[in-house]
Amino acid sequence: MTLSSPERPTRVPPADRRPGHRRSEQSLFDGRAEALLAEIADLPEDDPGRDRLREELVRMHTSYVRHVVNRYRSPRESVEDLEQTALLGLVKAINGFDPEVGPRFLPYASMTVAGEIKRHYRDRTWVVHVSRRVQELRLRVRHARDDFNAEHGRAPTVPELAAFLDVEEDEVAEAVAADSAYQPASLDLHLTSDDDDSQTLGETIGETDADLEGVVDHESLKPLMAELPERERHIVQLRFWGNLTQAQIATRIGVSQMHVSRLLRKTLDQLRDDLLT
Repeated sequence: MTLSSPERPTRVPPADRRPGHRRSEQSLFDGRAEALLAEIADLPEDDPGRDRLREELVRMHTSYVRHVVNRYRSPRESVEDLEQTALLGLVKAINGFDPEVGPRFLPYASMTVAGEIKRHYRDRTWVVHVSRRVQELRLRVRHARDDFNAEHGRAPTVPELAAFLDVEEDEVAEAVAADSAYQPASLDLHLTSDDDDSQTLGETIGETDADLEGVVDHESLKPLMAELPERERHIVQLRFWGNLTQAQIATRIGVSQMHVSRLLRKTLDQLRDDLLT
């Protein structure tokens, strides 16, 4: 069955301002839902009527599901994704509800829907995968930090947090580092203002300089060039430092272009082997 929100869901009957009338309307609604659940429980597993009753229950509780979503919504997470997650939790609650264990469906559904939303935040919204142990410790560290700050008027150190939580210091450091993995800063973030001309975070991050490798090769090549015979060294210098063609080199030193080509290839092969060894 589809989990998309119905266009015209059946809403909880509007309540009168009188408390007694409101309770009466809610009781009728709850009674209808629990009657449908009891009817589902009496049908065989392969009965197509179960899907029809389940869809009706989803329509009846869609407004309530949206109310739960509003309690847990976050600017960093799509409302549509949360509603789909909450509706999935509602379907799980309908499938798992046992009328013989408890007659009240709504409290059971509330816990199941809320649990599904929390699981979504835990498993789906992290940019970097973080284990459940670290996620749970991260929350404990945040609460412990707030309590310590309120009591001592300053932020706690890692050893103080570790002692307070009775865990290793490395675990606290790992949990603190995980905090930044939930929603890392954008590289387009302006550091000084929202002005388009201000420096962004990405502009402050260094990158590998390809010319650094060239410096190493150049310095390693110097002693090897000095060991070459004068003619071969002169040919290499004319070719790569003087930017002459093989024909121009041949004319300058008085040999054929083919001879220059052979000498150049032999010399380069020797230099390459010497650099690698």
